[in-house]
Amino acid sequence: QVQLVESGGGLVQAGGSLRLSCAASGRIDSSIVMGWVRQAPGKERAFVGAITWTTYYADSVKGRFTISRDNAGNTVYLQMNSLRPEDTAVYYCAARRSTVVGDPTIPQKYEYWGQGTQVTVSS
Repeated sequence: QVQLVESGGGLVQAGGSLRLSCAASGRIDSSIVMGWVRQAPGKERAFVGAITWTTYYADSVKGRFTISRDNAGNTVYLQMNSLRPEDTAVYYCAARRSTVVGDPTIPQKYEYWGQGTQVTVSS
């Protein structure tokens, strides 16, 4: 099993920045695929970004958000700049074993989920 704990959400004005963190523990290895998915009120979960040996981003956040991980591979970060009101959502950290096949931009392909952290961007 893998446990994921997010932190770093909050309230910010449009144009501001936030940094989310996700700490993974349990049966993990350095190749674990980790990503971020968000869910706005009344909407389905939507892919934000993922990191494997490379990075993936949703078109809506390209150039504004950056995903990274520490050297041990246990913690992943989401640096969010130039935030917009439409970025308001609950942000979930997600992970899956490197042996799982499938597009890392598809939320349903992840096996493990954090509890979520609220990000609110005011206009």
